[in-house]
Amino acid sequence: MVPPLGSKRDKMSAKMNLNRVDMPKQSPEVRRKNFLEVALGYDDKMAAAEAARCIQCKKPKCVEGCPVGVEIPQFIRALRDCDMPEAVKILKRKNALPGICGRVCPQEVQCESRCVLAKKGAPIAIGRLERYVADWELKLKEKPAAKKAISSKKRVAVVGSGPAGLTCAADLARLGHQVVIFEALHEGGGVLVYGIPEFRLPKGIVRSEVEFVTTLGASLELDSVVGRLVQVKELFNQGFDAVFLGIGAGAPRFLNVPGENLSGVYSANEYLTRVNLMKAFRFPEYDTPVKRGKVVAVVGGGNVAMDAARSAVRLGADEVHVVYRRSEEEMPARLEEVENAKEEGVIFDFLTNPTNFIGDRRGNVVAMEVVDMELGEPDSSGRRSPRVKKGSEHKVAVDTVVIAVGTVPNPLIPASTPEIKTTRWGTIVADDRCRTTMQGVWAGGDITTGGATVISAMGAGKTAAADMDRWLRDGGVWS
Repeated sequence: MVPPLGSKRDKMSAKMNLNRVDMPKQSPEVRRKNFLEVALGYDDKMAAAEAARCIQCKKPKCVEGCPVGVEIPQFIRALRDCDMPEAVKILKRKNALPGICGRVCPQEVQCESRCVLAKKGAPIAIGRLERYVADWELKLKEKPAAKKAISSKKRVAVVGSGPAGLTCAADLARLGHQVVIFEALHEGGGVLVYGIPEFRLPKGIVRSEVEFVTTLGASLELDSVVGRLVQVKELFNQGFDAVFLGIGAGAPRFLNVPGENLSGVYSANEYLTRVNLMKAFRFPEYDTPVKRGKVVAVVGGGNVAMDAARSAVRLGADEVHVVYRRSEEEMPARLEEVENAKEEGVIFDFLTNPTNFIGDRRGNVVAMEVVDMELGEPDSSGRRSPRVKKGSEHKVAVDTVVIAVGTVPNPLIPASTPEIKTTRWGTIVADDRCRTTMQGVWAGGDITTGGATVISAMGAGKTAAADMDRWLRDGGVWS
């Protein structure tokens, strides 16, 4: 690595360095045929060069853009000074999942967008440096033992081991509370293991960071469906003093058009869960099949749609189309993921919307009817509302369809716990402290906001943990 910046001239040179270091990745021709991680990460020299670009602002705006408040200039300074143990320590003070965030967090619209150098179009690659530090620690044969806090003698149940639950559990464990995480699936990580493909977030990274949370003192109970095996109210009867609900929004949303029940039409939830968690891409080594279509249509324009489309490419499809009813400018997916998909041969059918799926005599999807769209006035979100072009109806031959138009909360816990108020969209009502309408119960992440980002869910987990700690120690009025 480069030595620490020393002279004033050195610092002035750093201020002028707009040469952002690119991340190496597998070539499109190679990665189309495997599920290995696409982005290869910085080597030591690249990380040193990128870290040296940071001008160490006295009032760093980048920290304000991070939902979990990572001390960004400090960890970059430690990296630049070749003190990797210190960089890890600083990073993990606020973020228990740096290897995950360094890969899937939308830094370009959060911390990096606030970077002073962003005004020149070359913000510090904060996410890539975060990943580099996390991966450095992962390679250590022996990791420093986590310090155990003095016990508060309070027990907390965290329901869900996704990003919100893991973050909340980590912070509470660090504060000395006895934490038990209840996970409905057979592996910890929630959406991180069932929703995000291996080529974007390797499962080994998720497992290592789930394990880190357990080393802080939290325990993980798998195959534990709260709302079915045990009710929220029963958790208090079992001796828990508080409950955090981080159960995500894992139920699929559909288009509600004819033919969605045909064979070969998947929700993105089912499709990605089969591929990711159940390892369908390695069938028959793993006994969960998934249809390997020749002409695949993925309906939607978010990161989930990109994940599904790029998975279909790797499963051997001849053609993969992303069908999106707005234009490319309105797509909510990260630009990096759209570019990766294009490089891998995914075809984008913009301003196109399915109205019907057509099956053969055996109930298999063979085509879809679509209409062309045009953009009208902006809607409440600021995006221009799409409207149908008259007379534009036509058919497109497909043999597999993946619906990736968002998710809704699973109603299991709200339905069995009437004390917890929900919105008309099925999300749990929670205040800015993440308190629900049931005393002693907090909620955060997608279950309160609907589908959002990993880092925003982590921010909610931190907010809830801080308020839970205050309430557990001081009691007080619930409101």
